[in-house]
Amino acid sequence: MELKNKKWPEEVFFRIRKEVLSSWPTGSSPDLDFEVSVPFLKRIPKEKNFASKLLEFEKEGRTAVQPRAGVATIEAHIELMRYLEQAGADFLPTTIDSYTRQNRYREAENGIQESRKLGRSLLNGFPAVNYGVEGCRRVFEAVHLPLQARHGTPDGRLLAEIVFASGWTSNEGGGISYNIPYAKSVSLEDTIKYWQYVDRLVGFFEEHGIRINREPYGPLTGTLVPPSISNAVAIIEALLAAEQGVKSITVGYGQGGNLNQDIAALHALRDQTKEYLAASGHGDVEVTTVFHQWMGGFPQDEAEALGLISYASVTGGLAKATKMITKSPSESVGIPTKEANAVGIKASKFVLNLLQDQKFAGNEAYLEEYHQIKKEVKCLLDHVFIMGAGDLAVGAVEAFRNGIIDVPFSPSRYNAGKMLPARDREGNIRILEFGNIGFTEEIKEYHRNKIKERGRIEGRETDFQLTVADVYAVSRGCLIGRDATR
Repeated sequence: MELKNKKWPEEVFFRIRKEVLSSWPTGSSPDLDFEVSVPFLKRIPKEKNFASKLLEFEKEGRTAVQPRAGVATIEAHIELMRYLEQAGADFLPTTIDSYTRQNRYREAENGIQESRKLGRSLLNGFPAVNYGVEGCRRVFEAVHLPLQARHGTPDGRLLAEIVFASGWTSNEGGGISYNIPYAKSVSLEDTIKYWQYVDRLVGFFEEHGIRINREPYGPLTGTLVPPSISNAVAIIEALLAAEQGVKSITVGYGQGGNLNQDIAALHALRDQTKEYLAASGHGDVEVTTVFHQWMGGFPQDEAEALGLISYASVTGGLAKATKMITKSPSESVGIPTKEANAVGIKASKFVLNLLQDQKFAGNEAYLEEYHQIKKEVKCLLDHVFIMGAGDLAVGAVEAFRNGIIDVPFSPSRYNAGKMLPARDREGNIRILEFGNIGFTEEIKEYHRNKIKERGRIEGRETDFQLTVADVYAVSRGCLIGRDATR
C-alpha cells in the first residue's frame, strides 16, 4: 500500500486487520471481534477512561503523575499496579517487555515460564500479546485507574488490538518516535504505515462513540535532543494520528534541564500542535501535554537522584503539564522496584502540590526560547510539507532521508546522525554541528553564537568534546559539562 497521509478507507483497514490478527501466536480470539469489544469499551466508567481523566486534570490546571512499570507474570503485575495506585499514581502504566516490542512472542513466553519457576521477573516488562485479551482484561479489572501501554514497538499493531479490547484506553508511540530512537533497520515508511493502522483502529472506536487517547513519545533518544526537533516530530505524529480519526492526543517533551527552555518548549509544543491541527481541519482534537522527567544518565547516589526528580517536578509543575512521567531514585541501578517507583511518585506529587497555586510569570529568557522554538519548528515543518508535495507522511520520510530532521544519538540507519547538540552557557540545548538540518542561516547563526559565547567564557574549543562533557554532566551533579573532561 502506498504511503499517504490520508484516512484509510474501512475496506483497506479491515483487509489489513485480517493479516494482523492472524499473526497472534495463541490463535484468534472472539474478544477481538468488534461486536464484543465495542460494547465492553462503552461500559467503561469515565474515571477509568484515560482521555476523560486527562481532560479533568487539564481543565483544573493540575499535573497528574504516572510512573513506568511492568513485570512478567499477571499476578505480580497486578500486585505492582495496585501498589503504585496506593502510592498515589493518577494514571497507571504497563511497560511492555523487550521481546514483545520486537514481536518475538516465543521468547516472551519462555520468559514468562522461567519467571514463574524462579519467582521473579526475568522480563523487563509485561508480555501483553502472550496473555491476550483475557489476561490483559484481568489487569484492567483489578485496578481503579486508567491503564496505558508504554513500550517502544516499531510494529505495535497486534499489541494495540489486544490492549484496546482489554479496556486499556491509551497507547504510547508513533511511526517516528517508536522507530528512530529504538530500531536500527526498520524503515520509516513501514513504521508510519504500522502506526497509521493503530490510529485508524482508534479512529474506528471513535466512530462508535469510544474515546481512546494516543500519546506520541516525546523524548526520542532522551539525550540532548534540541526542543525544536522533538516538538516537530510530536506535531507530525499528532497530525498523522488526527488524519486517521484520533480525537485525544497527548504530545510530550523530555526534560532538557534549563528551566526557562523546558517550560517554553512545552508551551510552544502545546500551542503549535493546536495551531497545526486547526489548520489541517482537526481543530476538534483534544490536546493535552506530558512532561517526562530526566531521561538521560542518573546520579548513582539515591539522594542526588531524588533531587533530580524533584527538580524535574518543579519544571513540570510550573509548566502546568497535564501529566508528568516519573522516575525512581534507583534509576541508575536498573529496573526499579515497586518501592523505589513509589518514592518517585510521592516525591513528585509533593512538589506538584506545593506548586499547585503558583504560576510561572515568564521572563525575557522564556519568551526568547518560546518564540525561537516555534520559529525553528515551523522551519522544519515547512521543509517536510515541501518535500512531501503537501503530503505529511511522504514528507516525513523524505525529511529524515535527507537529514532535514536529524535526531542525535539515534541507532537508526534511516536517521542521518550528522547533527550534534551541546549546551550554551546557561544550559540551554543548542546545535553544535548541523549536518543537513533544515534551518535557515539566521537560525544556524543564532545557535553558533550561543555556543561560541560559552566557549569564550570557559576558554575552551567548541568541538565534539563539548557534547561529550554535556552528555555526562547531569549524572555527575551539574547541568553543563564544564569540568567533565578536565
